[in-house]
Amino acid sequence: MGTEAVFDSDKIIPDKEKSLKEGAIEPIGKYKNNKIFALLTMLGRRYDFTLEDPVSTISEEGMNAILYGDPKPLTVDLSEFTSTSGRRMIPWEGIAEYVQATDEEESKKGQKWREQFMAYRPCSVCGGTRLKKEALQFRIGGKNIAEVSAMSISDFAEWMSSIEQHFNEKERKIAQEIVKEIRERLHFLCQVGLGYLSLSRAARSLSGGESQRIRLATQIGSKLVNVLYILDEPSIGLHQRDNRRLITTLQELRDAGNSVIVVEHDEDMMRSADFIVDVGPKAGRRGGQIVATGKIDDIMRSDSITADYLCGRRKIEIPETLREGTGQSIIIRGARGNNLKGIDAEFPLGKFICVAGVSGSGKSTLINETLRPILSRHLYRSFDQPLDYDSIEGIENIDKLVVVDQSPIGRTPRSNPATYSNVFADIRKLFEATPDAQIRGFKAGRFSFNVKGGRCEECRGAGVQTIEMNFLPDVYVRCKACGGNRYNRETLEVKYKGKNINEVLNMTVNIAVDFFANIPSIYQKLKAIQDVGLGYLTLGQPCTTLSGGESQRIKLAAELSKTDTGRTLYILDEPTTGLHFEDIRQLLSVINKLVDRGNTAIVIEHNLDVIKVADHIIDIGPEGGAGGGRIIAQGTPAEVARVEESATGEFLRRMGI
Repeated sequence: MGTEAVFDSDKIIPDKEKSLKEGAIEPIGKYKNNKIFALLTMLGRRYDFTLEDPVSTISEEGMNAILYGDPKPLTVDLSEFTSTSGRRMIPWEGIAEYVQATDEEESKKGQKWREQFMAYRPCSVCGGTRLKKEALQFRIGGKNIAEVSAMSISDFAEWMSSIEQHFNEKERKIAQEIVKEIRERLHFLCQVGLGYLSLSRAARSLSGGESQRIRLATQIGSKLVNVLYILDEPSIGLHQRDNRRLITTLQELRDAGNSVIVVEHDEDMMRSADFIVDVGPKAGRRGGQIVATGKIDDIMRSDSITADYLCGRRKIEIPETLREGTGQSIIIRGARGNNLKGIDAEFPLGKFICVAGVSGSGKSTLINETLRPILSRHLYRSFDQPLDYDSIEGIENIDKLVVVDQSPIGRTPRSNPATYSNVFADIRKLFEATPDAQIRGFKAGRFSFNVKGGRCEECRGAGVQTIEMNFLPDVYVRCKACGGNRYNRETLEVKYKGKNINEVLNMTVNIAVDFFANIPSIYQKLKAIQDVGLGYLTLGQPCTTLSGGESQRIKLAAELSKTDTGRTLYILDEPTTGLHFEDIRQLLSVINKLVDRGNTAIVIEHNLDVIKVADHIIDIGPEGGAGGGRIIAQGTPAEVARVEESATGEFLRRMGI
């Protein structure tokens, strides 16, 4: 693996000025009358310290014994921590062993708890190369395979361009075809904007867009013809600069004799397409029709919403004034995780902040892998480990962190927008209060499909039955017993305003907003879902059918309906993924409502419609990978547009900012 996990004494004992009794040792906490503290008391007599002494005053031998154990057993009086009397010799194996032993079951919770006291470092034997020393003796041009794997794709391509100079005549003949294949594949990877990735980069650390583009480069390299390629949102995670390269690559696939169908919202992609199919006119039940087809000019002559934005009849307006903010900031100093170059980043609070930059420049490293874990640990005692940084200031200026990502809001058909937004609890209470339910003695639990009583027991309230397909994804079929209604006959006989609980779950949010207009607790939560542009969803729509963008907006709606303190920090990663121009307008409206209450929103984004309306931009670059990791520009959109070196600034200038 190239790494090894070791116990980090700084994480086990974060504050050396505390005493053992005050909880200096994080895994065991403050003093309790138990075996472990009885053993530490006896260990103190051996190494001349007490539980009241600050850890910083304990000798090195004593600290080693506390952490890693003592070869001689300790004599302990059992009556000190049990009801049994007598003395016994008990071995002391150390705090590190105690942490290790608590994770024997390898449960996820146990693993997480243990990992917060671990540090990962390069393997002490191979130095992180993953290979034996014998394998590393073979070199080409002075480099072994580990050194070559550590290069970025663009650096490796440059090295490969002159590799023949290291070969003799015989070696050139042997390597000829291999070198040709390697060069072609590297060319395709650079073409789709992945030159910043290193060859040894772990696949699990790649974003969805990066993985998709690697597969795309593989397909281009296969040189097949008469193939139909279908790509879903290939521009995910791509800066506008890199987007042009992707379009060129797709055009090469087409020119080789293939057909390419792209599901996409990107304007440049639309304008480069040979043929466009515009589906609408709205979303959900109000969609499902082909509203326009043809070339870009044909689409622009139509009256679709897409045409409105392409022609400029509708547009996302740049705000006339930007927010002043609260005057407070959170400042990270010396952030140096992955490719970050020890940067100092300031996040002014009370503003809409956009973190921009070319693909692979270090945006996610700064926000998702450094800032977010620091705040999670401070606010919620999370086990997340931030990447390396020197210090953070202003953390006391926020009291809540909300991360809104595109992960599913539920992984089974049982989860739906009503349950996630907690509006279903209020609806069940409303049904409990109906005369029908009062007469029958039905409580709110009767209307839950997660507990026995009112639900259909054949499908256990799911409305569908699951057929397991072994190596394929599960298949869901409508329950024959309840016909997909989730509940038994007696429960469905209880009605509110003529509708039973299943009919309410089948309502769209738009209909439900009117239906529950006189019930404030329900109306407020449903209105928040409608405000984020999801009025077309049904209340009981299984979460397994929601897209990443829809899941993200459901989470935003749930936050919008809550009472906040005005000191909340929201982090959103690529929130425009899968969103049409009109959806982006609605999304920005929601984010602005949250920020107008005094909260702060940090958005990692490439979409220029989002970047241009931000109060503050942090542009990281100038390139991806090793060529990135520096703050190129920061400030208002107008200030960033004036920075020549900024790729984001260049596109803002083109928009007239």
